[in-house]
Formats: sequence, structure tokens, C-alpha cells
Amino acid sequence: MTSGPLIVQSDKTALLEVDHPQAADARHDLSIFAELERAPEHIHTYRITRLGLWNARAAGHDSDFVLAVLDKYAKFAVPAGVRNEIVDTMSRYGRLSIIRGEDQRLMLHSTDRAVLVEASKQPKIAALLEEPIDSENFAIAAWARGQVKQELLKLGWPAEDFAGYAPGTPHDIALNEIGWNIRDYQSKAVEKFWEGGSGVVVLPCGAGKTIVGAGAMSVAKTNTLILVTNTVSARQWKSELLKRTSLTEDEIGEYSGSVKEIKPITIATYQILTTKSKGEFAHLALLNANDWGLIIYDEVHLLPAPIFKMTADLQARRRLGLTATLVREDGKEGEVFSLIGPKRFDAPWKDIEAQGYIAPAACFEVRVDLPGDVRMDYAIANQEDRYRLAACATAKIDVISELLKKHEGEPTLVIGQYLEQLHEVAEKLGVPLITGQTPVDERERLFQGFRDGEIKTLVVSKVANFSIDLPEASVAIQISGSFGSRQEEAQRLGRLLRPKADGRAASFYTIISRDTVDQDFAQNRQRFLAEQGYSYEILDAHAL
Repeated sequence: MTSGPLIVQSDKTALLEVDHPQAADARHDLSIFAELERAPEHIHTYRITRLGLWNARAAGHDSDFVLAVLDKYAKFAVPAGVRNEIVDTMSRYGRLSIIRGEDQRLMLHSTDRAVLVEASKQPKIAALLEEPIDSENFAIAAWARGQVKQELLKLGWPAEDFAGYAPGTPHDIALNEIGWNIRDYQSKAVEKFWEGGSGVVVLPCGAGKTIVGAGAMSVAKTNTLILVTNTVSARQWKSELLKRTSLTEDEIGEYSGSVKEIKPITIATYQILTTKSKGEFAHLALLNANDWGLIIYDEVHLLPAPIFKMTADLQARRRLGLTATLVREDGKEGEVFSLIGPKRFDAPWKDIEAQGYIAPAACFEVRVDLPGDVRMDYAIANQEDRYRLAACATAKIDVISELLKKHEGEPTLVIGQYLEQLHEVAEKLGVPLITGQTPVDERERLFQGFRDGEIKTLVVSKVANFSIDLPEASVAIQISGSFGSRQEEAQRLGRLLRPKADGRAASFYTIISRDTVDQDFAQNRQRFLAEQGYSYEILDAHAL
């Protein structure tokens, strides 16, 4: 028996003792291949999943590495069944591959005849294959490259894709490192992406994912399509590219609800691409017809279903996904893996904080009591209405006021989901409000006022979750959200993590109603924070 912080169990869960001196190192290594499931105060539960192991394998780690990590930190011997499962699962990655023959035909290839035959006999895969070419190769229908990868992943045989990429229309792009330098981890992310061909880079909000995109473009030197969550994000991408690269205004187009420009570098919103006209995704088809050499998916964990379908058909283009977390609350991480590519680079938040590139943050949960009459309404409400009642408790407004006094003068975001609640909070606090209904020009004016220090507090809806650059924000007060979404927690915390000019730390508050589903959902959010190494202090509203 050793004195490590980890107990690995036969159901492929791993229990991490948080207060152990090796816990931080163990968490860092576990995050390469295991997913955090539960994070109460003293023992965190990780699960070793097939997708996690395949991501690790794609990143260059083998089963010897994974077992060495478990053995290094395990308090007791790792169960033999778990060891065998890890070896078997990781050995499946790449046993099938997609290649091109001398005649440029797509082929499903394996030197393991039994595996190739097993896969080819599955009805959904057989429908995508043509005739066998020889004992090691089946022809794949020219249009079915993405679909084959999706179906093979579901079957448990994730394929490596060596079929190569169309170069796209050449377009010269270079980084313009005047007054700044690309950081080591950003260069490493670009390098790992390019080595793998396509895939996902996971970096904290504020760590410069846009620079990674620009770096990839400077290597590809080709026409590039960039897909983003909203128009504000599109304009921020354009601004960054103009600042960080050799590109000019004439070379960058916006394709959104308000502007329809197609240029060598085109930045399009997911919303416009998923808009139907007469039952067809007309905009999607228009962009699909261009000769892109690189497609960048910002906030790749948010991809809508029609974009997955488009991406299945775009397998001949290099694809780069950028995100702060690969967690999808709909469980479709496998779609990202098979259609965009595996995780190529992941830098833990605390590592980048230690290098001084993102601000340190303290996380707090403030619990309030529902007033008696609301408590009774909550008790008799149906399940759908309970979260709204708990999340929108008016008792939260007094807590917001106290926290604003405590952090007087600090740039503060009050973030929520329910518009009625946000309007009430903004009115009572006398501060500006930004929602999806706020015109884009007005949003940009208010955001700029916040950046310039003219506005100290903003009340914002979910529109501020994504790709909004507010570098001086140092306090966030979260009053309602998407049912404990870990994606959302990553985005909201990320609003605070740009390093501050004066070096101050960030404070992230979540106000929740005690003994309600609001509190239950908070436990889910804690998982993400704990996985990234943040402590989470619980406070009583009366003690503020």
C-alpha cells in the first residue's frame, strides 16, 4: 500500500482526496484522460471513459502513460480489470484508419482483417462503403468520410484519418508580432493542431484562443472560414485579426444577419448558417461552395446540429475547434471528436494562471432563504416552474447590493438568464442592461463604456457568456443560469480571467436559494470549478 491521494475502483471511477499534498499534481495528470463527475469538499470523483482515453491516445499518450499515472497516485493497487480495460480501449484507437489510394479513392484500412470485416458488416457502416479493394481495404463513398467516422466511433472503433486535406485557395497570412509575442502554449497549441491535421484546442477564456486561430491561419496560408456565436464576437475576431496579422479590412468579410460578405477570410455566425429559407439551409450551402483550406469553430462545444451535418460533409477541409471546455450538456462530445477531431492541446487553467497569463480567481456561493410566501409557492409548483421561482428570488437583489458595496469601484458584471429578473435588477440598481434584444450598436457602446471605465456595473443576459472581451472585469455575480451548466460556468468565470493592469484577483459569486433545485444545480457547476483547480467557498447571505 502507498500513501497516494487516489483510490481507483473497479467501476472505472477514481476517488481523489482533495487535501492530500499530491492532489494538485494528480488532478493535473488525471484531466488528460478522466472526467470529473462529482466535487464535494473532500473527495472528488473522476470517471475513466472511452472517449477520454481516446482523446489521450490522439494526443500521443498510450496505455502505459495512463497506467503509470494511476500507479503513481494510487493508495491501493489498481484493479486488474480496470488495467485490462484501459489497455484494450486505447488499443482500439487507430486500428482502423481512413486513407487515400493511389487513385485518390477514399479507403477504410486495417491490417487487422477481423476488425475490418466486423466494421464492414455493420448495416450503418456498410451503407457508406463500396466494394472491398483487397484484404486490408474497403472503398468509402466519396461523400461519406465524416459519416464513417461517426459510425465507427459509436461502434467503438475510432478511426484515425490520414486521407489528407484540400489545400484551399491560397491566401498569404502572417502574424504581425509588433508590440506583442505569441506565447509558448499558444505556439504549442498551433503546432499540435497542425501535426494532427484537425482537432480541438482547449484553453481558458482570456488565454488567447483567437491568437491560436490566427497562428493556425498563418501556417495554413489559405482562405479561411471562421464560425462564431454572435455578431459581437465576429467583430471582435475581425478586430483581433487586423491587429495581430498582416490581413487588411478588404480581406476580411462578415457573414451575419446584418451583413453578407464573402471574402478570403469570412467570419460567419452559427445563427445565420442554421437559418432556413423555404426548408433549406441556403446560407450554409452558399458558404459550403467556397474553397476553404481551414475552418475555425469558435466555442466548438456549442455547435448546433445543422453545423455538425455541414462538418460531416467538410472532412476534406482542415478543422480547428476552440473552446474553454469540451463538456456538452447534451452528451455529444463524441460528435465533436469524430467530426472536428480529437483534443489536440489542453492547458489546465491553473497552469496558465501560474504563468501570469490569466488572473487568479476566488469563487463563492452565497446562499439566501426564500421568503415564506415564495417558499410555499415553490413547494406546490411543478418541476418546470421550481427553478424559475428559486432562481428569481427577490432576496437576491439585497445580496447583489451588498456585494457591489463590498467591491465598490471594481468593474462588475451581474449575470442571469431570466429577462424579467434582469430588468428588475437593472431598474432597482440603476445600472445598464444588455440582453439579446439590445441592438448590436448599443451593446458595443455599453461594452466599450465598461472597458473604458465609464460604466462600472453591467447587468447582462446569456449574450455575455460567449466571446465578449471585457479585460478589466474583476467581479461577476451570477444570479441565474442554465440549470447548472458546466459550459456556462466556464464562460462566465472566463469573463474575469484577463490579467488586470494592477494585478488584482477576480471574485466570482453565485447567489443561490437554499434548499431548492437552485442549490442542487450549483453542485453541478462546482464540478467544473474543482476540475480546474479552483476552491469554492460557501457563504451565508446574513454573514456578508
